[in-house]
Amino acid sequence: MSAAGSSDRRAVAAVRIAAFRRVPAGRPELTPASVAVCVLPSAAGDVLLVTRRAPGLRAHAGQWALPGGRRDPGETIEAAALRELAEETGLHASAGDVLGVLDDYVSRSGYVISPVVVWLRTAHGQLQGPASEVSRVFQIPVADFDVEPQFLHIPETDAPVIRLPIFDRFLHAPTAAIVYQFCQVALHGQERRVAHFEAPVFAWR
Repeated sequence: MSAAGSSDRRAVAAVRIAAFRRVPAGRPELTPASVAVCVLPSAAGDVLLVTRRAPGLRAHAGQWALPGGRRDPGETIEAAALRELAEETGLHASAGDVLGVLDDYVSRSGYVISPVVVWLRTAHGQLQGPASEVSRVFQIPVADFDVEPQFLHIPETDAPVIRLPIFDRFLHAPTAAIVYQFCQVALHGQERRVAHFEAPVFAWR
């Protein structure tokens, strides 16, 4: 796919995200965090950056995640996402690469996660984050995530547990919920809410 094609898709996504009515969580007692839903063009089509968390981390070790983390005092949603993107992948994006912010997602671990859509115009080579936090940065075709999610039902909650395929495994909430909403809004122009989707019990910590 050509760079021009990616530029056209970026322009369409920008219009759709600008028209999207974002729903904030309104939970000031929880810890605010930002994640970057970062799209890059590539020769094979647009790719989404997904990290594998380092196995030695105290929380969510080894899990798939979007680049992100808690916001510093006084830091904006967008600035935190760009900072975390640079720290965890080595990719330095600018405010001009930001298309907008999706719905907040409240995690079981006490965070209000604000997803920032970052769509760059140029491709990048291999990316790498600090070994203490990130075992590897993956560039996965956006098309691989633009599928119907799977929903499970577990005895611990009445809410549907969402998951998306990634290689021979699964992406779980919060990441799966955020990526699903991104695909619905940016790729299809659908105003789809995902805050009610649940994560599996192992991700509640």
